[in-house]
Amino acid sequence: MSSIVISGDTSGAVTLTVPATAGTNTVTIPASTGTVMVSSNMPAFSVYNSTAQTITSAAVTKLTFDTKTGTNAFDTASAWSTANNRFTPQVAGYYQFIGSVSFNGGISAAEQFVLIRRNGSDYTYPMDLIGTTLYIISGSTIMYLNGSTDYVELFTAQYSGVSKNTVNASTSTYFAGFLVRAA
Repeated sequence: MSSIVISGDTSGAVTLTVPATAGTNTVTIPASTGTVMVSSNMPAFSVYNSTAQTITSAAVTKLTFDTKTGTNAFDTASAWSTANNRFTPQVAGYYQFIGSVSFNGGISAAEQFVLIRRNGSDYTYPMDLIGTTLYIISGSTIMYLNGSTDYVELFTAQYSGVSKNTVNASTSTYFAGFLVRAA
């Protein structure tokens, strides 16, 4: 029968060593108050829309994302709702979010933006311009979420004077996020 050995030292860390068929498998747990994360409960997602979305000029519009599995798309904790187009984590902590939007047709960088909202309120307008003919506006932010009622959504607006369609590709219009550190 195999055994598990737990040992500690004066650093306050506890090391758990499990038997292995080849080599040594060691997990070191830091001295910590609160939750110590393991890979099974670290939420992460990446979503995109399989069809273009029409964005009316001068209207802030929530982006819709219907694809969360497959190439460049995943949802490790089932925290993305395609019905509500929002991320609602079950683990309290600090999350990084990355949002990107690109429009088909001629539109300048000055005529578009991306907006991340927490609980329906503006959180940040992160913008980083990519391209010279087809503009992709993207950005990221880190925010605290309580793990029970907080949610995050991605919005966009464009001011070209006419309605424009988003590019429906996982590489140019997408929303992603992951847990950086538990609370």
